[in-house]
Amino acid sequence: MSFDSLGLCDQLLKAISDKGYTTPTPIQTQAIPVIFEGCDLLAGAQTGTGKTAAFALPIVQKLGEKVPQDKRRRPRALVLVPTRELAAQVSDQMQYFGRRLSLRSTKIYGGVNIRTQMDRLHQGVDMVVATPGRLLDHMEKGTINLSRIEFLVLDEADRMLDLGFIDDILKVAEYLPVERQTLLFSATYSQSIKQLADELLDEPRRIEVARKNIAADAVAQVLYPVQRINKKDMLSDLIRAGKWTQVLVFARTRYGADKLTEELLSDGIKAAAIHSNKSQSIRTRTLAEFKKGELRVLVATDVAARGLDIQGLPRVVNYDLPQVAEDYVHRIGRTGRAGENGEAISLVCPEEQPVLKAIEALLRQAITQKTLPGFPKVELKGGGRIKVNQVTNRPASSRKAPGKAKKAPAKAKKATARPAKAKTTKARVKKKTTTTPRKKAETNYFAPKNGRRGNRS
Repeated sequence: MSFDSLGLCDQLLKAISDKGYTTPTPIQTQAIPVIFEGCDLLAGAQTGTGKTAAFALPIVQKLGEKVPQDKRRRPRALVLVPTRELAAQVSDQMQYFGRRLSLRSTKIYGGVNIRTQMDRLHQGVDMVVATPGRLLDHMEKGTINLSRIEFLVLDEADRMLDLGFIDDILKVAEYLPVERQTLLFSATYSQSIKQLADELLDEPRRIEVARKNIAADAVAQVLYPVQRINKKDMLSDLIRAGKWTQVLVFARTRYGADKLTEELLSDGIKAAAIHSNKSQSIRTRTLAEFKKGELRVLVATDVAARGLDIQGLPRVVNYDLPQVAEDYVHRIGRTGRAGENGEAISLVCPEEQPVLKAIEALLRQAITQKTLPGFPKVELKGGGRIKVNQVTNRPASSRKAPGKAKKAPAKAKKATARPAKAKTTKARVKKKTTTTPRKKAETNYFAPKNGRRGNRS
């Protein structure tokens, strides 16, 4: 199938051709016709499958068919995303396609001066890409009017729920017109996603282009068992031996990302870090330098797992495994995008064995293990968490130390002594425990309100 057969106008076909796209991806092939029909859509697709263009192209074309003549245009399409980086990425796509049909787009997210965003909204826009928190700031200030929204898109909806945006999403929905087309895109499915879809979508068409929660086939996955103290040296050796010129490395914490960056710089490897403690201007500049090839290594926390779109990124490295197995899929989805091949490498220490087991269960396959010459052999055995001796840095023995068993009974006797004090406080303790705890009020996040599916009648 070609883009010509999807019903796109000549201006958009020219824009697609200029980008070098020749064949639509599966999500584009299935989603674009549904959106043109005017149906609500619940779409499941892996990250990097081209879903931004899947909703941007038909929305831009439908909005372009009736461009308002008002000097101050009110937004007619709203795209909600979880992170600043993803907002910038989606907004660039909307702007690229929209300008071919004289449509205006803007992005709204925190970490930057709100005054600039207010000025842009005052000038009038047709499409807004926003993070929920900053959007609510504008709504409270009265600087944005959502009464003419025709399209609502929830992009990376599962990630927004993971980040706790459910209240914000539902609050925004209360200010939207009941008659609108709602599109929900999610890489994974959960009960919360299904509830959100039931709440905001009206008899949606459902499409899914890949098995849920499974990593893209274009990404070759491998792991290196290694002791935690040797991770940095192994990463440096891999970068040098492989002559890597561009690699995205994921650390679990902000402190860990900064520390790793400093260590790589001391090894003569040009690196920089991005995370939520960095200002948006620094994050934007650092990402631009990485894309240009001015940085060899970009160290990021999971704040960037869903929002980075780096064309042709050859590989990602999990320096630390994520706390949640699903985040592994989103991390490695930064490579192997748009039909290209990629490589995902994980440096796994014994303490991370439980997380590794959860990831492999999610993938429904074991990740290939490799060893690197010059580093001690480490075995990742099945079972529970492997404890490591802090002195020898080796798995601790399960045998009890001699002599401790004899001391234990003596401690137990001391603990059971003092019967007199126990009697004197008996009445007071009993009085306190008779109080019945108050029940915690239950909150129904999905109670129907204005702008939600429950009122569509």
